[in-house]
Formats: sequence, C-alpha cells, structure tokens
Amino acid sequence: MVIKFPKPSPLALIVAGAQFMELLDGTVIVTALPQMARDFHVTSTELSLGITAYMLTAACGIPISGWMADRFGSRTVFCLAVGVFMLASVLCATSVGEGSFVIARILQGAAAGLMTPIGRLIVIRATEKKDLVNAIAIMVWPALLAPIIGPPIGGLITDLAGWRWIFLLNIPIGIFGLFFALKILPEQKAEKRPFDSLGYIITIVALMLLLLGLDQISAGHSPGRAAFMIAVGLAVGYGAVSHMTRAAHPVIDLSAMKHQTFAAANLAGSLARTAIAASPFLIPLLFQEAFGMTATAAGLFLLSYMLGNLFMKTATTPILKRFGFRNVLVWNSLLSGSSIMALALIAPGMPFAAIAVMLFISGASRSMEFTALFSLTFSDVPGEQRTGANTLTALVQQLGFSLGVALGAALLGASQAFRAAPQLELADFRIAFVICGLIGLSAVWSFWRLPQDAGAEVSGHTPRVL
Repeated sequence: MVIKFPKPSPLALIVAGAQFMELLDGTVIVTALPQMARDFHVTSTELSLGITAYMLTAACGIPISGWMADRFGSRTVFCLAVGVFMLASVLCATSVGEGSFVIARILQGAAAGLMTPIGRLIVIRATEKKDLVNAIAIMVWPALLAPIIGPPIGGLITDLAGWRWIFLLNIPIGIFGLFFALKILPEQKAEKRPFDSLGYIITIVALMLLLLGLDQISAGHSPGRAAFMIAVGLAVGYGAVSHMTRAAHPVIDLSAMKHQTFAAANLAGSLARTAIAASPFLIPLLFQEAFGMTATAAGLFLLSYMLGNLFMKTATTPILKRFGFRNVLVWNSLLSGSSIMALALIAPGMPFAAIAVMLFISGASRSMEFTALFSLTFSDVPGEQRTGANTLTALVQQLGFSLGVALGAALLGASQAFRAAPQLELADFRIAFVICGLIGLSAVWSFWRLPQDAGAEVSGHTPRVL
C-alpha cells in the first residue's frame, strides 16, 4: 500500500514554515528555562516573564494584522514580520540578562502576531475553494507538531549545544522562508480604510486581561486574581464586540459571524480546540509525574500520538469529500472527546501496545478536527469578508489554545488541592482527562445542526438525495 499525500501548495508550504518557526520557538523554550535562569542568576519563575510577554504582544498584533495587510500589502508585512522575528531571535540568543531577554521576546512576539495571521490570509485569498482543504491541511501541521516535538527538541539542544542555539536555529529557517516568500507570495492589498483606534485599544485590553488570567491559572498562582482578570476581560471583550458591531470601519469585521459554518467553526470549534489543546500538556506530565518516567521515555510514547497525526493527514481530503463537513465533525468530535476521556484508563502495567493505540487514535482525531474546523471556517465566507474573518479566527484560536493549557493545569491543581496531596497522582490526571473529553463532546450539538451540504464547495462532498 502506497500512502499518497496531497499535492502541496507552494504558498501554504512557505506560510507553514514560518508558522512552524514561530510555534516551535514558543514551545522549545520551556525546557530551556532552568538553564537560562541559572545563566541570568534569576529563578525560572521570574524568567517565565519572557514567555508571558511574548504571548501578550503576539495577541496584541493579531487585531491589527488585517488592517496592516490591506494598507501596506500582505507580502510586504509578512516578510517584514519574518525579518523582525529573525532579528529578535538573534537578540534573544545574545541576551545577557533578564531585562534584555524580555525586551527581545516582546519584539519577537509582536512580529509573530503579524506573521501567522497574515501568512494564512495570503493563502486563503489566493487559493480556490476546491483546493482549500489541501492548503489548510499543510498549514495545520505546525500547530499539530510543534507542541509535541518542541519540548524534547528544546531539551536536546539545551543539553548538547546550550540554550542560545534554540533561537539561532530560527535564522536559517527564516532566511530560507524570506527568499521564497519574496519570489512566490503575491502582493495583496485592499481598499484603504480608517484605523479603528478605539476598537483596537478595547480589544487588546480585553485580550491582555484574558490571557494574563489564563496564565495565572496555568502557573498555579492566585485563583481569585485569575478569576477577576478573566471576568473583567470578558466584560471589556463584550464592550469591544458591541463597539465593532456599530463602528463603520471596525478593527475586526464581525460580519462573517452571520454565516452558520463560520460561527460553528469558531464557537463550537473553541470547545473542541480547548479540549484538544490540553492533551499535549497533560500526556507528558502523566507519564513523568504519575508513572515516574524520564522525559525520553515519555517522548517515545508521544511518537504514537505523532503517527496518528501523520496518518490522518493522508486521509483528510478523501474523508471530507466522501462524508462532508457535518458528518465528519459530528463523528470525529465524538471520537476525539471519547479518546481524550479514554486516556483516563491508562494505568501502570498496561501493555505498551494498548497505550500506543489509544494515543494513535487520539492523535488522528486531533488532526482531523483541526483541519476540518479550519477548512469549514472559510467555506462560505466571501472574499470581501475574509480579512476580518481571518483576524477573528486567529484571536479565537489563540484564546482556545491558551485556555486548553490553563484548563489542564487548573484541573490538576484543583484535584491535587482537594485531596490535600503533596504531589500529583494518577487520580488527578484521570479527572482532568474526563472533564476535557466532556468539553470536547459538548461541541457535537452545534455540528449536528449544520446542513448536510455545509461547505460542500470546499469539501467537494455531494449529499445523497433520498
């Protein structure tokens, strides 16, 4: 049997490469923090400010990305963002203390906040609907692989060559991407529109409060303070939405929410993404904290998870064409949520093959969910609404992934505190997997309400007429 991969789109490959550079950089740093902290003579907790600063500035760049792409040209801004990201990577690698490192991470995060959404916008605008699933399948790869391979790669580089090489590796990737981006990516501009400065300020305040609150949860800090930040962030976010529905030229155009497919992919899709995003956080911890495995041994188990992602990539397009978005999302969401809950059954002494199969299925369903959701998102969105739709989707995904990690950490911490136990145990992880799986399953109802021909122009599916 010969496995056939979909024909890659050059545009999608370039954008995927840039996204992979950004996402890998954000994940490999976690394992390098202890050594970096020792070199800077600070604690790892203090140095984690660099991660938080990166996350916040990246979020602040997303709302303005669509406006900048329309105003200055998508290829120009994308290439500028890649160049700034490379420069910031050099500054990170040459940092001599906590202060210079945090400043470099702020610059790096600002570039990332423009690079990823604008890159995806270029592909979405330039790709015909019939080819959109293949292009998106390629662009989804970084989000699938980086959270899994990032930590072990970071540990390996840190041990063998030193933490500075984590950032210097971005340079050859960036140069390669810039060369082909300038040669291949089209320059796309739209009608100039006034900048909604009030809407932007309200939006970034809401985002910063929400992300800081989620970061407080995932770091195990004060639950009360985290809840207050999230509550205020939601209130300010409501104000931002109200403003953008009334403004003549909002910083984010919300009109795409009128399309049922777009609304379902973002609202119900957020539940699925939150549950799925918690898994790469929980699984390595399960094997190391509850089973006492080394990082290397835990990484071997994650190979099954990666293989599930790889296998499903070869089957995504024909499955969507055969069954359509509605059926795939309903049944795959059931499988995805159930497979996450099934991880609670892992116990000491369970055969390696059984665990590998469970992880393989979970990884495969994760891959299908991400690709189907992102493809459905733009299936019915007309060209004039794609800039706002892309910006809104990028924000929703950023919050969903952050919420997934925060949720996993909060569930573990709450379970451990309830038991008044000095350390995490298997029971804590079982509770976390079950709750995350139930959250994933809750998205099924919205997908069930989609019409049978939802996104048919993109998937190529022809519903059967009874």
